[in-house]
Amino acid sequence: MLGPGWAVDIVAALAAFAIALVATPAGISGAVLLLPFQVSVLRTPSPAVTPTNLLYNVVAAPGALYRYWRQGQSGGRLTLILLSGTLPGVVAGSVIRVELLPGPVVFELVVAAVLIPLGLWLAVSRPRQVAATWLVPDDPAGLGRTRGSPFLLVMLATGVGCIGGIYGIGGGSILAPILIGTGRRPADVAPAALASTFVTSVAGVVTFTILAASRSGAVAPDWPTGFALGAGGLAGAYFGARLQSRLPDAAIRRIVGILVVAIGARYLWSGLG
Repeated sequence: MLGPGWAVDIVAALAAFAIALVATPAGISGAVLLLPFQVSVLRTPSPAVTPTNLLYNVVAAPGALYRYWRQGQSGGRLTLILLSGTLPGVVAGSVIRVELLPGPVVFELVVAAVLIPLGLWLAVSRPRQVAATWLVPDDPAGLGRTRGSPFLLVMLATGVGCIGGIYGIGGGSILAPILIGTGRRPADVAPAALASTFVTSVAGVVTFTILAASRSGAVAPDWPTGFALGAGGLAGAYFGARLQSRLPDAAIRRIVGILVVAIGARYLWSGLG
C-alpha cells in the first residue's frame, strides 16, 4: 500500500495529469499508459482494472474535448464513423474480458500484444506520409464527403473497439495513431478519437457494472481510484489539447511510442515468466 487513501488519490491524480498532458495532443486519452500504473503501483485488482481505466476516460476526456471545441476543432463525420464501429466493439470486448480473460498471466500477454505494436507504430510513423485512402475519410469540415471506403474503417474501428474493451482504453487510443500514421493531421484526428474514446468508455463502464451484478469478484470499477485518476486526467487533457498546436507532431508520437513499447515489453516479460 502507498499509505492513506488520500495519499493514494493524490499520487494517482498527479500521474494521470502528467500522462494526459503528454498523450492528449496525439488524440490518446492516456489510459493506455495508466493501466500498468494501476496494476503495479495502485494494486487495482483484475479484471476491475479494465473498467477503472474506462472510468478514467469518462472523467478525463471532456477536458480535452472542451478545449478542442473552444479552438474550433471538430472531428466531423470522422467521429460518427469511429463511433459506429468502436461502440459495439467495446461492449463485446468488455464481455470477453470478464468471461475469457480474467487470469493475470493471460491478461499480461494481451496487454503486451496491444502495447508493443501500438508503440512501434507511434515511434516510427511519419507525420506527413501519404494517406491510405481506405482508412482516411476526406472530410475535415464534417460535410459528409469521404474518400475510399468508410465501411472498411468501420470494420477496423469495431476490431479496435473490441481490443479497447478488453484492455480498458475505449478504442480511440489505438485508432488515433493509425489514422495519424496514414496521413491524417493530429488536429483532425484528436477530437474525433477522443470523442470516440469518451462514448465507448461510457458504454464499457455500464457493461462492466451490469456484469458485476451477476458475478462475484472484482468486476465493477474501483470508483475512488477511477475518479482520482480522472480528476488529474481532466486537467492534463485540457492543457494537453491547448499545447497541441505548439508541439511537433513527430516528437509527440515518438515520445509516447517509446513509453508504450517499454511498458509492453515489461508485461511481455512478466507474462512469459
